[in-house]
Amino acid sequence: MTRWAAFAGVTLTVLALLLVLARLSQSAVDPHVPRARRRFDRLDDGAGHLEATAPKRRPVSPAAATLAEPGPAPTTPTLLANVTVSHGLFGVLLLGGVWLADVPAAALGVTPAPLSTGPPAVAAGLALGVGIALANAAAAGLAGALEVDPSRELRALLAPDSAGGWAVLLGIVLPVIAAFEELLFRAALVGGFAAGFGVSPWPLAVLSSVAFAAGHGAQGRLGVVVTGLLGFVLAAAFVLTGSLLVVVVAHYVVNAVEFGLAEGLGWEPG
Repeated sequence: MTRWAAFAGVTLTVLALLLVLARLSQSAVDPHVPRARRRFDRLDDGAGHLEATAPKRRPVSPAAATLAEPGPAPTTPTLLANVTVSHGLFGVLLLGGVWLADVPAAALGVTPAPLSTGPPAVAAGLALGVGIALANAAAAGLAGALEVDPSRELRALLAPDSAGGWAVLLGIVLPVIAAFEELLFRAALVGGFAAGFGVSPWPLAVLSSVAFAAGHGAQGRLGVVVTGLLGFVLAAAFVLTGSLLVVVVAHYVVNAVEFGLAEGLGWEPG
């Protein structure tokens, strides 16, 4: 017998932990602060010494300056490791809750049907992901023209600078992100809660999309809105197809295309 209350408790605990971690990480990765301002510009004085020049700041009290002074900028490997490990651990915790509560796989969008776990599901996910990626590119062009691209700074911080780094990003980091976030925000919060508590999945799709957006505060206010819309599109796809695999593949494609175009190929929207 499925213990839906226990499953809900584990799911909401994982969600809360993720949102807290996202909030803590937001101060380290602030898209409203230009990347150059998070680091000292290092100038060679010709004598083998390096001088640091910081941007001008408004006068503040010594105490406020101590509290507001940022630490060293996080490196790309550190950020990628943090995201991968945290999402992986949260995913294991959530799957443990699914197993202990005896939640049926069908409630989470995993069935023997071809559109659920077969090649048609992969094809549908690829098509959906490409469609969303094209819409993203168009939106990025408008954002670039207005100089308000919400994810540019965060994307630049996460982009590797070596072939090995790209292999890790595309082969490990992005799959882990897509699998965990879809398991939590679509399979558990929409499919699981709808099946367990007898409610319509559509209000749950809206609520899960709000939570999904809240977990991406590092992209700024506009980024939160865009992420919320993306979350609802993925939630709608999950409800209509009943497939976790479809939305995992679509999520991965969207992220991979965005990184590949902007950071891999150097495409500048606008």
